[in-house]
Amino acid sequence: SDKHTLLLFLLLACACPPTDAVMLVLVLGDLHIPHRSNAIPAKFKKLLVPGRIHHILCTGNLCTKETFDYLKTLANDVHVVKGDFDEGAYPEQKVVTVGAFRIGLCHGHQIVPWGDHDSLALVQRQLDVDILLTGHTHKFEAFEAENKLFVNPGTITGAYSATAGTVTPSFVLMDIQETSVVTYVYQLHGDEVKVDKIDFKKS
Repeated sequence: SDKHTLLLFLLLACACPPTDAVMLVLVLGDLHIPHRSNAIPAKFKKLLVPGRIHHILCTGNLCTKETFDYLKTLANDVHVVKGDFDEGAYPEQKVVTVGAFRIGLCHGHQIVPWGDHDSLALVQRQLDVDILLTGHTHKFEAFEAENKLFVNPGTITGAYSATAGTVTPSFVLMDIQETSVVTYVYQLHGDEVKVDKIDFKKS
C-alpha cells in the first residue's frame, strides 16, 4: 500500500550514501524532555536510523544537552534554534542552505499571533528563505504561499500544550533533490504511524 511504501522510504531510500543529488533532512521540535515528555515514541525511534539522515533541523525546546547529544548520533550536521524553554546557547533564528534551498529556522514563540500565516510570511521575507521551519504550536502544519514553503513539524514527543488541545506526535523528513523537495510527515495515531507526502518545487 502507499502507506507501507512511504514507511519503507526511510529504511530503503535512506540507505543510500549521501550524495549531492539527494539530501535527507530531519525536521523536528518541541521535544520538552523530560519536563512534558519522557522520550521520543519508540515507533518513531525505530525509523530514525543513525547514519542515514544528512541534516537535522530542530525548531527548539530540546530542553537538555542529552537530547541534543542523541540527535548528534543520528547525523553529524545538527542545527537548533532557541525555544522558550531552552537554556542552551542556541540562536533565535538561523538560515541553513541545503542544495538549492535556503531554509530558515525559528522556534515561533516570537511570532505573534503564534502560527499566524501573515506573520510567518514576514519572517520568511526578512530571512530571505525558500522554506521557513517553525514550531511552538505543537501542531503539524504545512502550506505554500507565494512559491515559498512553510512547515511546522509539530512535537515529536507529543508534549502537551496549553493552547493545542489534543496533541498528535509528529516529525518531518524532507527529501531534497536539486530544485524540488518532497516533505514526508510522520504522525503517531495511537499505535499506528501514518505518513503523508507534500511536493514542492522551487521556481
